[in-house]
Amino acid sequence: MNLNHKCLLVLLAGLITACNSTETTEEKLEIAEKEWTILFDGSNTNSLRGYGLDIFPEGVWTVEDGALVANPDTANRDLVSKSRYENFELEYQWAVDTAANSGVFFHVQEIAAMESGNGNSPNWLNNFEIQVLDDLHFNDTAAIRSAGSLYDVIPPVNKTLKPIGEYNQAKLTHKNGHVEHWLNGQKVLDFQIGSPELNALLEKGKFKENPNYHSDKEGHLMFQHHGQRAYYKNIRVREI
Repeated sequence: MNLNHKCLLVLLAGLITACNSTETTEEKLEIAEKEWTILFDGSNTNSLRGYGLDIFPEGVWTVEDGALVANPDTANRDLVSKSRYENFELEYQWAVDTAANSGVFFHVQEIAAMESGNGNSPNWLNNFEIQVLDDLHFNDTAAIRSAGSLYDVIPPVNKTLKPIGEYNQAKLTHKNGHVEHWLNGQKVLDFQIGSPELNALLEKGKFKENPNYHSDKEGHLMFQHHGQRAYYKNIRVREI
């Protein structure tokens, strides 16, 4: 076999490998996309229900212009995912009205009673909460309780918020106790559950007197109804 034939075979082999590689990459991307579970696509609420309920709380949460909206003119009722998750990646978009408050929880157990008249979800004292808030107009402006924080434990860093009326893009991940929260493309939280650093923060914070404050190893995802208008859309999750 002369040199030209060898070169041609090598070139063909390279092209075949490249094609196979491209197909494999596309297949992997397709598989990765299929791993996502859509919790809310703009209209379908079948993957969500009210805290402590078997059904979606119609009227308490409404679907408006492709978004889930907390209705402030009703008794509070948080939303939970029907499925439970341990290690996960959650993506969602959120917006709030002026001075509005909400939050995203994970590993929720539905043990506490839903006290709809107190302005808070039943788990806010017991479970880790990723804060959703209008930082500019809410009556509490402390960074440790601002949007993007691990509520009253860790303030966010490198945070940029959208103006009222625009949606913020959020991502929350949990992997074997390691939690990251991303807001509008910036990582604003990064902590390890059970680490000495986090335990030290908890020991000096408002939750130190509450022995029930913790994160379970798995549970429901929860979106808080705090009595003000909060908006969520494009919610999806996958196990990691």
